[in-house]
Amino acid sequence: MEKTDPFTTLRNNTRARVALGRVGDAIPTKAMLELQMAHAMAKDAVHGRVNFNDVANDLIDIDAIELKSAAIDRGVYLRRPDLGRRLSEGEANKLEFGEYDVAFVIADGLSAFAVQKYSANVVNETIPLLNGLKIAPVVLVNQGRVAIGDEIAQGLGAKIVIILIGERPGLSSAESLGAYITYGASVGTPDSARNCISNIHNHGLLPIDAAKKIAWIVNEALKIGLTGIGLKEAYPTNYIDSDADTIQIK
Repeated sequence: MEKTDPFTTLRNNTRARVALGRVGDAIPTKAMLELQMAHAMAKDAVHGRVNFNDVANDLIDIDAIELKSAAIDRGVYLRRPDLGRRLSEGEANKLEFGEYDVAFVIADGLSAFAVQKYSANVVNETIPLLNGLKIAPVVLVNQGRVAIGDEIAQGLGAKIVIILIGERPGLSSAESLGAYITYGASVGTPDSARNCISNIHNHGLLPIDAAKKIAWIVNEALKIGLTGIGLKEAYPTNYIDSDADTIQIK
């Protein structure tokens, strides 16, 4: 009688490495090669470059502007996170103040794969759900970190900034995109003032579902004038236009 592997069902429902088996004191060759490949892809994601021209071309019916952070190259970006949180000298002058409701920022972050593959798609799926809000031109940032969106929001006069950024790759996914939503952002805004949606990719949260969650948070934030720990996410799974009461932490 053939022996049934009790972990087969679990392995079929997760990308995590479960019950890899062993050969002597080591894991099987196939599992080792898969691990080495995943590690190589994670390194490529971190050190890769986003083709922002392609990202801009993938955006539908919205202009884009490309800026640079104060990190002059990838090596500096990885060693000095603080430089990725602010624009290079003179770059803020390229922003045109417009009293916008929402500004989208796309930054390379720590996964070029994620930004290249999903960022424009998330923007394109989200904008139609924002119910006629005034949207700023999309800002594309080389060597950017999450907080760089604060300076950009301030320069544009945007009530809410949504920064889409490549998340730190793991060994189960090297192409995960994150979205950070901040109301009333300005230089020095703490991370506690942001709402985060993570794990956006084809094996995690799909871009269309991420867009619905982003739109819900934006509309709730505009109702109460804040994001972050003061806005508890009680996102309805069937959301398109939510009439549900906002849940606010007292």
